Formats: sequence, structure tokens, C-alpha cells
Amino acid sequence: MNIGEASRASGVSAKMIRHYESIGLVPPADRRDSGYRDYGTADLHRLGFIRHARDLGFSLDRIRVLLGLWSDPDRSNADVKAIARAHVTELEQRARQLNEMADALRSLADACDGDGRPDCPIIASLETGANVPHCHPGASQGAMPPPAPRRKAMAGR
Repeated sequence: MNIGEASRASGVSAKMIRHYESIGLVPPADRRDSGYRDYGTADLHRLGFIRHARDLGFSLDRIRVLLGLWSDPDRSNADVKAIARAHVTELEQRARQLNEMADALRSLADACDGDGRPDCPIIASLETGANVPHCHPGASQGAMPPPAPRRKAMAGR
């Protein structure tokens, strides 16, 4: 089947199939005499495996390892379990970070009167970094000085 048919059958876009092929996650497809890619059942199974792993949020590097284990009849399920447990830990950490961000933003939104005036605690917080959780590794902890306020041009001057 061609790439469009493989895409529909696997649920992986043609663009992603080409990408996975370019990074070696999927072996290069056989080519027809016309030069078009030709995918078989094994290719569809591999694409389905990748799609399901991506649906669970696995990184491409981890998927590469999981594909190696999947194709190894002598694999240890303990290795697979360790990868899954590590991923669960990362997902739980990311969920905590997202909840912290949502709580902080909710507090800022609650503190904003939203009455059309220019003063805004949300903008002030983004400007200074106050009350903004630092959830990204390596993020700067120091606040930048605020920029000088802009003055409106006076009409008719």
C-alpha cells in the first residue's frame, strides 16, 4: 500500500511516517517501480505501535528502546516495566507542574478586577516573575527589571 493508505490504516499522518523513516524509527519502505513507497503489514504494525506509544506520551528516544524490546523475543519484561514506571513518574511530575501553573494563573485572574483600567496584576506578575511558578528546568529565577512605561502621544501637539 502507498503512504496515504498506510497513513489511513495506521492513524499516523504521511508527514509523520516520512519523519519516522528519516530518523530511523521506521525502516525505509520498499519502493515500487514507480518510486512510490510500498508499505506492508509489518510496517503497519510498527506504525501502530509507535502511534500507541506516542498517545501515551512516550518520547521518540523511549519509543526507539521500546521498539527494540518489542522485536526482541528474549526481552525482559522487567526492562519494559522500568521504562513504563520512569515514564509514569515523569507524567506525574508534569501533572504537578501543570496544576501549579493553573493554580497560580487562577489566583492572578481572581486578583484582577477586569474593570477596563490599565493596572493588571496578571501583567505585573508576568513582568516581574512574582507568583509565577518556575516549572521549567533551567528557567531563570531572577526577575528582569520592568521596562520604562510608554507614554501616549498627546493629540494636537
